[in-house]
Amino acid sequence: MIYYLEDERNIRELIVYTLESSGFHAAGFSSGAELFNAISEEKPDLILLDIMLPKENGLSILKKLKDSMVTKDIPVIMVTARGSEFDKVTGLDMGADDYIAKPFGMMEFVARVRAVLRRSRQKESHSELLYKNLKICTERHQVFLNEKEILLTLKEYELLKYLIENRDIVVTRDQILSRVWGYDFDGETRTVDVHIRTLRLKLGDWGKYIETVRGVGYRIGG
Repeated sequence: MIYYLEDERNIRELIVYTLESSGFHAAGFSSGAELFNAISEEKPDLILLDIMLPKENGLSILKKLKDSMVTKDIPVIMVTARGSEFDKVTGLDMGADDYIAKPFGMMEFVARVRAVLRRSRQKESHSELLYKNLKICTERHQVFLNEKEILLTLKEYELLKYLIENRDIVVTRDQILSRVWGYDFDGETRTVDVHIRTLRLKLGDWGKYIETVRGVGYRIGG
């Protein structure tokens, strides 16, 4: 089941129709209250969320979703006319899995919905990742360095996890953007550099293991 929150009726009905025609079960809602009422009855596989809403904006609703133990693991795609890099990074850093700016083609839209659903259904093959004296508990989204928890943002966590999963392999900035920020995210690659810098700061001396490969990308090594 896919839920779509959009206050404009014509757009909401078009998207729900497109999803239903593509083989999905979908339902549309015009307010956050309607969405949360529906979630209490049936937890969806994916939520499509507009930002510009009349009573409560989509970022506020996204925060509620990600703060709740019941809904925090539901993937969310932001679907909105606001398409600046700042809006994208804000939504993605708050936990959104992808960001689609209006207007968009329906074939692309369905492809991105499928991509997010596919990623969300991939099961973790193990509950912990270890490298040197750093441990990632993947089920709880926690990072420990010398047994002390390091508090990271969602994207910092996913970035670190991706690098460790690919240890000793150089990953490009475009690969990181695609894997960590979602399908075909078109933000500038400096977004990656900024997150690498803050990640290194939070990890202190351990940050030296995140190596910069000039002109290519990054690698966990050393």
